[in-house]
Amino acid sequence: MTGQQFEQLIAIAQRKNRVDQTSTWSQGAKTYFDELYSELEEVREEWLAGQTEYLEEELGDVLWDYLNLLLCLDQEQQISIDKILARCIDKFDERVSGIEQGKNWNDIKALQKARRSGTA
Repeated sequence: MTGQQFEQLIAIAQRKNRVDQTSTWSQGAKTYFDELYSELEEVREEWLAGQTEYLEEELGDVLWDYLNLLLCLDQEQQISIDKILARCIDKFDERVSGIEQGKNWNDIKALQKARRSGTA
């Protein structure tokens, strides 16, 4: 996926989010949280069945529901999608850099958790 494709998908999700705000069926983040679990089960079924075409479609559904969940939580819980991305980049850049240097993924993860809880 290119950055342009990802931006296009986010723009579509933002349009959908505006529609959801005026709909009677949407329960905000709960709607997409529940859908995410359902879609993950469908991904598992298609993966185990080896059905690549359907697997790709279901993975797209997971991405869609996750983006919509983030947008809803951004509004409802006042989280910051930008902060989520920044934290994700920092966390996994440190982990990948560590394993590239021969460190253990779980050791890096434990160190990060200890830093977060203030015990490191």
